Amino acid sequence: MTRPAVLVTGAAGYVGALLVNALATRRADLSALVALDWSGPGRFQTPTGVTNVQQDICDPSLTSLLRQHRIDTVVHLASILRAPKNAPKDLAYRVDVLGTKNVLEACRSAGVRRLIVTSSGAAYGYHPDNPSWLDEDDPLRGNAAFEYARNKRRVETMLSQWRMDHPALRQIVFRPGTIVGANVHSPVTDLFEKPFVLGVAGANSPFVFIWDEDLVACLVEAVLGEKTGVYNVAGDGALSPLQIARLLGKPYVPVPAWLLAAALWLLKQLRVTESGPERVDFLRYRPVLSNRRLKQEFGYTPRLSSRAAFELYARARGLMPR
Repeated sequence: MTRPAVLVTGAAGYVGALLVNALATRRADLSALVALDWSGPGRFQTPTGVTNVQQDICDPSLTSLLRQHRIDTVVHLASILRAPKNAPKDLAYRVDVLGTKNVLEACRSAGVRRLIVTSSGAAYGYHPDNPSWLDEDDPLRGNAAFEYARNKRRVETMLSQWRMDHPALRQIVFRPGTIVGANVHSPVTDLFEKPFVLGVAGANSPFVFIWDEDLVACLVEAVLGEKTGVYNVAGDGALSPLQIARLLGKPYVPVPAWLLAAALWLLKQLRVTESGPERVDFLRYRPVLSNRRLKQEFGYTPRLSSRAAFELYARARGLMPR
């Protein structure tokens, strides 16, 4: 089997840095390993055998870079989960949507063979009629009110069209649940680091978690394998907000939806928070991902369940006794 030449976008991000380090341990199985990010090298010391490139994901010269290193496999992780303060308003759209478009066009022009993309369970959207367990064939309805979910829906629509129009570029798309690990800090984990666990009265929509090392293992397997397709990535089971509160030994505070929406509206007007009333649906209509296809078709069983992954995160953050 020919050794793949790999380029990773978003290589300085949390998952990107973990993946680059994991691939570096398999460097003998790769003919090239290029780590690309607009901010330069990632949070870890660059491993031996990795070429760092500081470049905007929207730069049209990406095609030349792919050709220069004879890249045949691109792992596209570049995305904006939470924009930095004072960032341009269109930053997330520019990186997620326009950046993905540029990656696709560069892959086609440079003759790249495989494209591996991390999307998100957020692409399904936050809706009261979501199935109890979402399958990969369920419609993608990322809410217009949630920029991240909206952008992921747009990206996946683009990827789906490219799969039909350009089948030579073989795709594998992962839709992770909430990523947790020893050093994860995200808008979702923010919810668990407060003195109480907030909920919406009358709703009990659970969270599904995936251990960061399980996600990275799936990405490595995708790089070194030949499988294609779309796969939810989540540990077995789920945890309700009440169960999470009990694990953390914190009070669970369910607030009526109307009251929570009003409070968020007021806090946003006062510029205390960037979250508005739409946050209510984020809390009460969580997309709950089935991992059946990941296990049966992709062939990977997460090592940690949703509960075990959450407990690992909580202990590492000092939220639970070790």
